[in-house]
Amino acid sequence: MMLLVPRWALFSSGCAPVSLIGGWTIAASLEGPAYDPVTQTISVLAAYGASGSWVMTGAFLALGACHLLTAWGLRAAATAGRVALAGGGVSALVVALLPAPSSGGSLRHGSVALVGFVLLAVWPLLAADGRGAAPWALRPASSILVTVLMGAGAVWFLIELHRDGVAGVAERVVTALQSLWPFVVVASCFLDGHRDGERHGPPA
Repeated sequence: MMLLVPRWALFSSGCAPVSLIGGWTIAASLEGPAYDPVTQTISVLAAYGASGSWVMTGAFLALGACHLLTAWGLRAAATAGRVALAGGGVSALVVALLPAPSSGGSLRHGSVALVGFVLLAVWPLLAADGRGAAPWALRPASSILVTVLMGAGAVWFLIELHRDGVAGVAERVVTALQSLWPFVVVASCFLDGHRDGERHGPPA
């Protein structure tokens, strides 16, 4: 049986949302009541001087490494999509190395974060496989839908950030989806490979 992805890609893709969500949860608890997860961004948790900065920085580094490994192993996806996913991983690594200041904004940090948002939003569309036999998560309809949802989430985040609204909630929704989707794609490829093996049976 020929699997569409290596088994270790399930681990790398599955660790991405665990690292990100676990990171912001632990870092927020270390920060205490001074931090408002509804209105404040994740980057605040990794800013210079934040109590949980080391946790959130580690989470960004782990997230970036997971995306890079998953992009390497996801050979069923189109090359452009794998490159975009890897680029999103690199952006996460750079975000970790360029934390936001304790107060005010940072053009470098914000620019890298924006690039990461865009790459992780478009990679499902770029990774799509137009063949009818493609795993469901790599089919054009699924890929377009997820890219539209991610793009809408990013716009929502920017609007809330501009109006000092629920930016923390918006950012968590879109980044959680972006971190989870690679695992969904890998799992669909893995299950599709198993089904192919069952249909064709063992080699004679």
